[in-house]
Formats: sequence, structure tokens, C-alpha cells
Amino acid sequence: MFELSKQFRFEAAHTLRRQVDAAPSRRIHGHSYTAEVTLRGPRDENGMVLDLALLARALDSAREKLDHHFLDEVPELGPATIENLAAWIWREVAPACPGLVRVAVWRESSGDRVSYFGPGAE
Repeated sequence: MFELSKQFRFEAAHTLRRQVDAAPSRRIHGHSYTAEVTLRGPRDENGMVLDLALLARALDSAREKLDHHFLDEVPELGPATIENLAAWIWREVAPACPGLVRVAVWRESSGDRVSYFGPGAE
């Protein structure tokens, strides 16, 4: 059994309604995000869990919908939390990524990180 992970980065702005530090979060502000997608499975007949070019295409498609966008306007994201970002990325890449087990999203500048284990994750 193998695990294969690939990361991508994106820059995006959003607002957020929250209880603590509410005023700064309600104003439009941006972050630098990193996302990591992890697949688990055996090697195929070519010796790969998944061809890295196929994985890159799936991640590029998701990245294009997030990078330099206003996250409040991304369809089906909901409030632009890192939790919702991880779940959204899962939904975007899952059809092209058999064996998907985890999507992590973090903001290095603040040390915030979340991991999402979606439907079917082992």
C-alpha cells in the first residue's frame, strides 16, 4: 500500500463572520493557502498509485477556481473557512482521484491547518 500526495498553492480573498476578532474578519482580506491532496492505494501495472500528470490536472482545475478569486463568490463553497475549502477541494478532485483519503489546507503565516477525510476515506 502506498500514499501519494501533491500540493498546490493559491492566493485568495474572503470575508468571514465570526464571534472573536469580528471586525477585521468581516472586511475583505486575503491569505496565501497551501492545499495537499493524499491518495492511498496499490501500484497499478505501470507502478503508480495514479499517474502524476492526471493528479496534476485535477489539482490545476481546482486551483484555477480558487487562485486570485474572492472566495465568498465560489459556487458551493459556503463560508470561506479552511474547513470548507478542504471539503470543496475534496468534491472537486474526488472524481479524478481514486483512492482519495485526505485533503489538507493550511495558511503558513498563521499556522492554521485542517485535514478533511471525506466520504469513502479509509
